[in-house]
Amino acid sequence: MDRKEFLALTGMSLGAFMLATCGIGCKKDDEESASKNFTLDLNAAANAALKNNGGSVVNDGVIVARTNTGNFIAVASACTHQGTTINYEAANNRFRCPNHGAVFNESGGVVSGPASRALTQYKTELNGSTLRVFS
Repeated sequence: MDRKEFLALTGMSLGAFMLATCGIGCKKDDEESASKNFTLDLNAAANAALKNNGGSVVNDGVIVARTNTGNFIAVASACTHQGTTINYEAANNRFRCPNHGAVFNESGGVVSGPASRALTQYKTELNGSTLRVFS
């Protein structure tokens, strides 16, 4: 193999690697911004935490929480830093990533890093014992 062939092969390999990496990154962004529309039965055992102020559940890539004042809020459950599932901390009115400590307010905005992008926020609508979460 001569120098020209070696450089061409190396360039094509590097190009393929970069294309694959971009494809993975773009897919993650698309998944995070995907529209949501699902309901939670608050009488179901899986959603029992939402019957009490301060409780939360994760469903379909969304963390749904009931604030200390009884309002329902919903944001993407994956930290925008590295994708770790975040937790709701009702006592502090915030979401927190247990992996590297990123903190988000109840609207999903970044309070402290290492995350630099806000969490996607979703709307909630309560009808009887059915909670709808949607984009």
